[in-house]
Amino acid sequence: MAESPPAAALRTGTAAGRGTLLAAILASGMVFLDSTVVNVALPHLGADLGATVAGLQWTVNGYLLMLAAFVLLGGALGDRFGRRRVFLIGVVWFSAASVLCGLAQSVEWLIAARFLQGAGGALLTPGSLAVLQASFHPDDRGRAIGTWSGLSGVSTALGPFLGGWLIDVLSWRWIFFINLPLAVPVVLAALRWVPESRDEDAARTGRRRFDILGALLGALGLAGVTYALIDAPQRGAASPVVLTAVLVGVVAAVFFVLVERRRGTGAMLPPVLFHSRLFSVLNVFTVLVYAALGGFSFFLAVYLQNVVGYSALLAGLATVPMTVLLLVGSPRAGALSARIGPRLPLTVGPVVAAAGLVLLHRVSPGASYWFDVLPGVALFGIGLTLVVAPLTASVLAAVADRFAGVASGFNNAASRAGSLLAVAALPLLVGLTGEGYAQPAALTTAYRGAMYWCAGLLVAGALLAALGVRKGPFLYQKR
Repeated sequence: MAESPPAAALRTGTAAGRGTLLAAILASGMVFLDSTVVNVALPHLGADLGATVAGLQWTVNGYLLMLAAFVLLGGALGDRFGRRRVFLIGVVWFSAASVLCGLAQSVEWLIAARFLQGAGGALLTPGSLAVLQASFHPDDRGRAIGTWSGLSGVSTALGPFLGGWLIDVLSWRWIFFINLPLAVPVVLAALRWVPESRDEDAARTGRRRFDILGALLGALGLAGVTYALIDAPQRGAASPVVLTAVLVGVVAAVFFVLVERRRGTGAMLPPVLFHSRLFSVLNVFTVLVYAALGGFSFFLAVYLQNVVGYSALLAGLATVPMTVLLLVGSPRAGALSARIGPRLPLTVGPVVAAAGLVLLHRVSPGASYWFDVLPGVALFGIGLTLVVAPLTASVLAAVADRFAGVASGFNNAASRAGSLLAVAALPLLVGLTGEGYAQPAALTTAYRGAMYWCAGLLVAGALLAALGVRKGPFLYQKR
């Protein structure tokens, strides 16, 4: 077997470059796929396992919580102990947890397995992007990241279609088993072609401590707020349990900030990253945009099946235009952003996506796909296409290369946290509780309100980009 080329030397036209890109795309694709594929299955697994709305929320949020809380630690582990090594561990872990999800016999079992699956995803997700950032020659890095962004984004949109087909033909359980045949080529390609890389400063100084306390405080903060939002409809907002959960979440978040500031460069999230104003702005922008995407994905698939009358496959097919737009448009959006700067795409994209959601709120029983569903889905897809690649490239350009793992990890955490909080909060905001997802009247009211809330989040993101991102093509100075 030929020796892998040294880090930061791979070219996209070589076998090693293509193999490394394949491994990164397939691995991140598994994680992104499972971020959306479950939404199509919610009505089916809810009926099969006797789940309430809260059970469905935790099925989605158990996975998102672990991703959001521990993807930071996953990025730091890769930077310090080797990005390829941690990446491979994450792939194997994620695949094993997927099998447990597919074998679930109760909603509690499924939620627990989803927590484990999210932990595996937290190891491999930042690794897939950090491997590209650290392995490819600077001249080819932008092209590699653009390809990764486009094809990984496609897997996010492809999830509902693939999941719908598997659910109708086989069972909802196969949306998890499908990860196994994807994991095999990832492992083989990574072992054959992906070069090992790490933060050499950490290796040279012997700094091997891990910020476990920071990771746990971050997880506790998100878990407390999420639990309160999901449990409030059943117990009441003034319930001692709900108030305690909020208090625990807020206190944990405050201590997380204090611990990270005290640890400085040894922190899981080094405060030096936020010396870059761009990095801070882009991550707030990420929370807003992905909150809208998370809420849209959670409600649309259930609504199309339980109100409009679509099968799981048809509900998945409804979002195929997003897949096509992301596949064709993301590399072009990345190239455009490189020429003119990210400000315009990050401002226009969310506004276009918001217009799509406003159109989608009108969908009702018996609606025509071509005249009622497609225009909104297409607009949402165009807006998302304008955002994904420029956002990813801008986040990595805002920090020094040696922070590639932790920077990508934090940006992934921001995106998952946005989706997590949206899925937890939106049912409460629109009054969807108990088994309301199975009642057409209740679900219709909730769905329409959710589309407006998601559109508002996108508009807020557009305003932030317009005011907080500078004009013109530029690279931000490394800190």
